[in-house]
Amino acid sequence: MSKSNNVYKDAYNRCLRLLDETRSLPSEPELGTLLGVSRTTVRTILARMEETGLIAWNKRAKTVLREPRPDDFFPEEETDTLAEIIERSFMRRLLAGGAEAGMQINELELAREIGVGTTSVREFLIRFSRFGLIEKRRNSHWVLKGFTRAFALELTEIREMFELRSAAAFAALPQDSAVWADLDRLEDEHRLLASEIATRFNEFSELDERFHRLIHRASHNRFIVDFYDVIAMIFHYHYQWNKAQERERNEVAIGEHLAYIEGLKSRDLGKVDAACRKHLKSARQTLLTSIPESRPPQKS
Repeated sequence: MSKSNNVYKDAYNRCLRLLDETRSLPSEPELGTLLGVSRTTVRTILARMEETGLIAWNKRAKTVLREPRPDDFFPEEETDTLAEIIERSFMRRLLAGGAEAGMQINELELAREIGVGTTSVREFLIRFSRFGLIEKRRNSHWVLKGFTRAFALELTEIREMFELRSAAAFAALPQDSAVWADLDRLEDEHRLLASEIATRFNEFSELDERFHRLIHRASHNRFIVDFYDVIAMIFHYHYQWNKAQERERNEVAIGEHLAYIEGLKSRDLGKVDAACRKHLKSARQTLLTSIPESRPPQKS
């Protein structure tokens, strides 16, 4: 499913909820701002609502004809939040550009590529900039500053603290929690990818990001979840820039993930802790290997 389709489905579901609160929808620009999407996406949403008998759309007038039913909504598993879509697209943009220090990022181009409003992209970039990895410039431009081994080492220490706590919280969740079904699906995806690793090894990064994000959400700590933005940036994308032995690295990581999943399902905190620490140790080494040592300036 394309990222633009995910944006549309997420925005459509949110727009459906507006129908419960009003008898007429606002203008297209106002809807675009409210939903954080482009006017093109807004028109697609309105067209579908008119087609399904939810609204009567006559130029500027958008009259609500009926309340939405459960079957009007796209399934939750087919939608990502707007923030997740923007973040994932931002990471892909960095990878496609080589992600070197000095790389330019344009708000308008990124928003157009994703199919969302520039305000949503700007808010994401402002939030991301507090980690010191990107910097605002004039005319809606940003520049990637890059980072050092010292920054990466500090980050690994914080990541390990957060993830060990989140993994323990995950294992303690009740059996009827929806996260266990999510974990089952991720386990199936890992096994499928492992069986096709020869041709699909470069797809591991996104699976890696979704797996660790699921674990961090179990913490129910907004600061841990929010901090995960920079963790995803560094650990799940940066090491890809060094392509040496990428298949071998990813194959090892998949095996570690499966052992980690087995530990979580056992609910044995000792097994969870051991599997988590082993995987994070490998991730730290992979990251540090990908960052060249800084060299002191040579004397003339």
